[in-house]
Amino acid sequence: MIDKDLVEKGLKLPVMEAFYTIQGEGTFTGHPAYFIRLGGCDVGCVWCDVKESWEAGKWPVLSIEEIVQGALEHPGRLVVITGGEPLMYDLNPLTSLLKEKGFIINIETSGTHPFSGHFDWVCFSPKKFKEPHESIFERADELKVIVFHKSDFDFAEKHAAMVTEKCKKLLQPEWSRSEKYINDIINYVKSHPDWNISLQTHKFMDIP
Repeated sequence: MIDKDLVEKGLKLPVMEAFYTIQGEGTFTGHPAYFIRLGGCDVGCVWCDVKESWEAGKWPVLSIEEIVQGALEHPGRLVVITGGEPLMYDLNPLTSLLKEKGFIINIETSGTHPFSGHFDWVCFSPKKFKEPHESIFERADELKVIVFHKSDFDFAEKHAAMVTEKCKKLLQPEWSRSEKYINDIINYVKSHPDWNISLQTHKFMDIP
């Protein structure tokens, strides 16, 4: 019961995994980064490549001090908080402590829960399986739409109309559909130059 209360307050969080690697996609591609993957997701993307993250109860609940200590053991000072769906939790305590220790903090989120936390970069990746919460639109620095079906181009434009003008817009092929849709994405971006292409370079390079 104590852990549950602390999780609700954001002082402890279920962590599926945490690891130091190279960011493989989006605006920060190529940057060394410490990933904190929180357990728990209620979105349910059929093509999700980390479905094991969905059930929060499977993963150890760690204090934010333990989580930050893990990040401090590596030389890079870029942290990426991801999931699962990280905004299921109050991220103010964790991000405040990371800031105190000198980290740059990014988040990757579907935006389906009220926004919390102090971030330097917000990657908003909306999903068809659950509507985003309205608080994400003004916070998003990057709109990253995964292309799994031709209808995803219209889906991308729908959300592009709701984010701010400063938001960077990216189309990324879903890994298993890359060959099928890469030419469509190339042609779309050529005719809609306000969009750019994101690729999962870590998969091409076999970076864990």
